[in-house]
Amino acid sequence: QVQLVESGGGSVQAGGSLRLSCAASYDIYDNNCMGWFRQAPGKEREVVARIRTGGGTTYYSDSVKGRFTISEEDDKLTVYLQMNSLKPDDSAMYYCAARSGGCAGYRNSPDFHYWGQGTQVTVSS
Repeated sequence: QVQLVESGGGSVQAGGSLRLSCAASYDIYDNNCMGWFRQAPGKEREVVARIRTGGGTTYYSDSVKGRFTISEEDDKLTVYLQMNSLKPDDSAMYYCAARSGGCAGYRNSPDFHYWGQGTQVTVSS
């Protein structure tokens, strides 16, 4: 069964840190592209970061570059998003997503085939 399960969201003050986890089923983790998206109320869903599993390349949106880090733990079929120096603008529902095949050039929601249920991140000033 295809499955993505996020965890790790919560509330934090500006400048704080959170780590999100996304546990995937094997059939969508192996040698595929996994990413984190976020959606704030009234805004479109946007890509935050993505990684090609199995040691591939990473991509970060300009708004999080230098503050967020996406990483993988292959033996646990899990992708992480370490979020540091959080800002109120980072507040959103964060979604883990996966697509079959490569990552290169894919940054939009319709490009990703599988989605988790989302985890809320709230950053207070």
